[in-house]
Amino acid sequence: MASINSVVLIGRLTRDVELRVTPSGVSVAKITLAVDRVPGRDGSKETDFIDCVLFGKTAEVTSNYCSKGKLVGVQGRIQVRNWEANDGSKRKSVEVICDNIQFLSPREG
Repeated sequence: MASINSVVLIGRLTRDVELRVTPSGVSVAKITLAVDRVPGRDGSKETDFIDCVLFGKTAEVTSNYCSKGKLVGVQGRIQVRNWEANDGSKRKSVEVICDNIQFLSPREG
């Protein structure tokens, strides 16, 4: 059976980019996007907050050129991570692993 895991989102950064470098030298950036849902029949507006991860040069460029409130488009795949916390409880994280990012806010200058 074939499967597809592909995500395209447009949203605003909810905070500044968190950039770190792994011990092996790979740059990793974490962002959270505020993505509006299509309004319901009653016209109500809802927003989802989606965690995204970028690697390598894409992470570095995003960290240099993006900040809280900027509009971006991302393309990638969903990844689910499960782990056990220090207190023994089960934890789960759903995030988008981004292959591409487009900066959609006008340049400041």
